[in-house]
Amino acid sequence: MRIYPGGDGEFTLYEDENDNYNYEKGSYSTIPIQWNESAKTLTFGKRTGSFPGMLEKRTFRIVWVHDGHGTGLDPENNPDKIVLYDGSQMTVNQH
Repeated sequence: MRIYPGGDGEFTLYEDENDNYNYEKGSYSTIPIQWNESAKTLTFGKRTGSFPGMLEKRTFRIVWVHDGHGTGLDPENNPDKIVLYDGSQMTVNQH
């Protein structure tokens, strides 16, 4: 996950089974994610929903982008933080 500092940002990570229409019946999950520029914090909100085969825990490799780090299309081999997310709300500090 690449974070581009300079302003607040937020998005929702949506996941479903990816191979059927069960999402129409509520079989999906979402994770709200927010970057707070002034506090330099990244907050993963509480996951809502579920679906068969959903990862209960996931690893986020966080990269704060700056000159020469996290730029380009290739994956960044040296993330700034590695976070294990279990579906509960958590906040990560940049420093």
